[in-house]
Amino acid sequence: MTPSYGWYGDDFTGATDTLATVARLGHRAFLFLRVPEPQQLARVKDLEAVGIAGAGRTMAPAEMYAELAPVGAFFRDLGVRIFHYKCCSTFDSASARGNIAVATEILRQYAAHETVAIIGGQPSLGRYCAFSNLFASFGTDGGVFRLDRHPTMSVHPATPMTEADLRHHLTALGLKDIGAIHWPVLAGNPEVIAGEWQRLSKAASAILLDVLDTRHIDAIGRLLRTESRQHPLLAVGPSSVAQAFFENGEMQAGSPLRSIDGPVLAFVGSLSPTTRVQVAAARSYLRLAVDADGLLSSSEAREQIIEEAAAALAQGKHVMLSTAPEAGEVPHSVTADLATASASLVDEVLKRHPVRRLAVAGGDTSSRIVDHLGYWGLGYHSQISNGVAVSLARSDDPSRDGMLVMLKGGQMGHEDLFETFLDDEAGP
Repeated sequence: MTPSYGWYGDDFTGATDTLATVARLGHRAFLFLRVPEPQQLARVKDLEAVGIAGAGRTMAPAEMYAELAPVGAFFRDLGVRIFHYKCCSTFDSASARGNIAVATEILRQYAAHETVAIIGGQPSLGRYCAFSNLFASFGTDGGVFRLDRHPTMSVHPATPMTEADLRHHLTALGLKDIGAIHWPVLAGNPEVIAGEWQRLSKAASAILLDVLDTRHIDAIGRLLRTESRQHPLLAVGPSSVAQAFFENGEMQAGSPLRSIDGPVLAFVGSLSPTTRVQVAAARSYLRLAVDADGLLSSSEAREQIIEEAAAALAQGKHVMLSTAPEAGEVPHSVTADLATASASLVDEVLKRHPVRRLAVAGGDTSSRIVDHLGYWGLGYHSQISNGVAVSLARSDDPSRDGMLVMLKGGQMGHEDLFETFLDDEAGP
């Protein structure tokens, strides 16, 4: 079977969200942590969707080319109909960091279709696009903000979103000639939608499509399937791309967590208000603060926290390590080094006391840690909250093969997420 759908996640948390979306729709999917070797691909047969998790969200343009060119060639040679560049649902990106326009220009070279589809919302996560402007929910009260006024995303330390109109945002990043099909058209006749796509495609290199509800996702799905039958098509956007493309699937229940026992190791590298609330609610964990300066500069401080964490796990305690300060922010100049040091820290803790369940908060942190731990792929296990999946890790290391891994981005998950991960009956 030739997979019809291939996706690259620009961070690991988003990549697992797309994995969960496809799997819960009843389609066989698997997420590799790099372009797979033929023997790895053969180990997970009869896939309808193949994913590759990466860290493009944190990369400079030159790094993105080195990362994405092999991905594009792999998907082209595999024969997928849709190449999906899975970006964050808030599209936050900067010219020198995780540039979505650069990623688009690299990958479009491997898709025969001349027009790129950009899908601008994911209602399941509280992301809505209307007249090309992106809105996002915030907090537990369900408040929705235009992105340039969003309490978190408008002041993001690395990629602040000061422009809500995605056409203007992507144009500023370097993507030219963007057309748009707005929601009133998407709510209408499929033939009218197809005609508008054809009309815009004569001048536009990319077309942005609004999303406010599932009716728009269904309409976009019909369009994507039709266009991709003619030529392989590049689509850019969140997991709603997968939701649109795979029609008539029956949502699949995941597996309960009760099959895995023993202590849980959690690592928190996210500074978001949502994660802070979740950490405060994680009452069953022994919380160990990891001083960022000490981790980066002192081998003694690093060894002390490793010993303390491993000893607590050996006693059967659930352990939560956190580099997020109680107040303020870690300087952006050290965040990349901190993520790398955090990955090494978690690796060493697991060497001294292996566990069967690992939770990581923070998109960049998740990417570094999972890549460092030597997994070669992730299968779907269950969905624990909107936008947060539990994955079954595959590794050639027997102590790490079959681990349950929960990865969450800063804005994702309900308040009791970490407690739910401990629940023997937890599931979708």
